[in-house]
Amino acid sequence: MTNSDTIILLVDDEADILEFLGYNLAKEGYQIFKASTGLSAIELAKRHKPHLIILDIMMPGLDGIETCNQLRLIPELQNTLIIFLTARGEDYSQVAGFEAGADDYVMKPIKPKVLVSRIKALLKRFSSIPEISSNLMTKEFFIDVDRYLVIKNDEEIVLARKEFEILQLLVSRPNKVFTREDIFNQVWGEDVIVGDRTIDVHIRRIREKVRTGHIKTIKSVGYKYDEE
Repeated sequence: MTNSDTIILLVDDEADILEFLGYNLAKEGYQIFKASTGLSAIELAKRHKPHLIILDIMMPGLDGIETCNQLRLIPELQNTLIIFLTARGEDYSQVAGFEAGADDYVMKPIKPKVLVSRIKALLKRFSSIPEISSNLMTKEFFIDVDRYLVIKNDEEIVLARKEFEILQLLVSRPNKVFTREDIFNQVWGEDVIVGDRTIDVHIRRIREKVRTGHIKTIKSVGYKYDEE
């Protein structure tokens, strides 16, 4: 996929930031759409199905976290990459962003070269991931890879994309212990730095949504899906 084929949606309530980002990314050849509110971003995303969304966390009305949550509920946008823009460096902001389904975050003030580099790394990693055509079955549930759904007792359970990918990874090798580093590298990629708390939050949410007790914590190491 070339830059000219890549659609990017920019979302920020500050017009000068939209203009600044739009100018620098258009120079790279990307197709750019802009939104100044969370609601308009959701409508534009449904219409244009962007490959990547750059989303400000701190917006009036529907903030970036809630906007991301709503975007992740739209089936045709499950594979859309989302980068958060944030002026806050607190751990909470990063965890909340990843928990909502973000793939990366960039701190303000924004350096165009850094942003472009992060975008290229994300797009390259995503496009190089081989498609898994086979679905997965456990004694508890069925993982529908094509539709990004978990089906349990005839109920369709929707997970955020990172949650789905973590569950898919664990179930793909039952009883194998995946270290946190394994999960980071295979789900987020080596170019994205996230803390241990982020993955713990994702695991907790998977357990709650899927209602499973088979995801076991291996203290100080990582996690496994126990099929016993």
